[in-house]
Amino acid sequence: MSDRELALLRLQLTPLVGPKTLRALLSAFGSAEAIWNAGAAEWAEVPGVGRKVVENLRAARSERRAEDEAAWCAANGVGVICEGGADYPESLSRIVDPPAVLFCRGALIPADQLAIAVIGSRQCTLYGRQQAEKLAQGLASAGITVVSGLARGIDSAAHRGALAGNGRTVAILGTGLANIYPPEHADLAAEIGRTGSVVSEMPHDQVPLPGLFPQRNRIIAGMSLGVLVVEANRNSGAMHTVRHAIEQGREVYAVPGRIDSLASEGCHDLIRDGATLVRSVDDILQALGPLSKPVAGGGNGVSGTDGTAAAGGPGGDILSARELTLNEIERAVLDRVGTEARSIDSVLASCDLEPSRVLATLTILEMKRFVQRLAGGQIARL
Repeated sequence: MSDRELALLRLQLTPLVGPKTLRALLSAFGSAEAIWNAGAAEWAEVPGVGRKVVENLRAARSERRAEDEAAWCAANGVGVICEGGADYPESLSRIVDPPAVLFCRGALIPADQLAIAVIGSRQCTLYGRQQAEKLAQGLASAGITVVSGLARGIDSAAHRGALAGNGRTVAILGTGLANIYPPEHADLAAEIGRTGSVVSEMPHDQVPLPGLFPQRNRIIAGMSLGVLVVEANRNSGAMHTVRHAIEQGREVYAVPGRIDSLASEGCHDLIRDGATLVRSVDDILQALGPLSKPVAGGGNGVSGTDGTAAAGGPGGDILSARELTLNEIERAVLDRVGTEARSIDSVLASCDLEPSRVLATLTILEMKRFVQRLAGGQIARL
């Protein structure tokens, strides 16, 4: 690890230096290295840094906890992803209090920028579990990464649904990677790590503590374009994740239940207050707005929600999650249309399809508002 990465790791591992205190220190000193080059008097001047935090910082400077943690990660195949690094999730870096360091079993890839969090109650009903699995499988099949918290109930159903869809899923832990919680999900975590990623901001030996799970919820929301609540009562921890999503400017979706179901009261409140009502995966894809920047498509070779080949084939850039609803031919033609104006004749010449089929597909894409015809026989992608 570089000096910068080791300094960030040491900072995150210091007791009582939570996400907000860490941000305050970085804001005051400009870098992790500068923090450790400062003295106790300078630390104490930072708002929110009290005597106990100063004592812990002083002790951490002479300890080797960061080096030991890095050594454990190297020995156990765990990646250490630091804020500002190439592998650090861009969407997570934009929240108010992102973790300085993530520990990752598996890999985070650029396609994970197209992610939806699927969350809900631990004490879910059969209906909630079925809907979570069905929707997560549809999202994964369409090329969306499913993010959840590996908890009992809706979370585990969402992970299993994504795996059944041969797609990617990311589990965000509130414990260390050596202490999977709940313990009966150890095999599920191992399966997720082989095809997706298991992520934590906690050191590997961190045991479960009640306050750590609400803290990890900001990461679940922060790594996602939107949050889908499948089943949750008003006091569910899922509602805490929703609050993070709203604060972070993420979309909120909710699955309705029976109108008299106490298990779905939280979802019904969200729908009443403006969350998008979800009946199918298409409701989510249609509601998602344009992405902040194009994401390279990672066609996974499985069927999409309508039985066609998955969207986002090799070399195709995705500008909006709505594009994942397109069939294989629509996707192929759209990939030949750039955001800059291009002649329709050049599009026809670049496609390995009958010209009449390409023209018909362009008309469909125009009706769906994916492309726009311009003067002089030109066309551009919206």
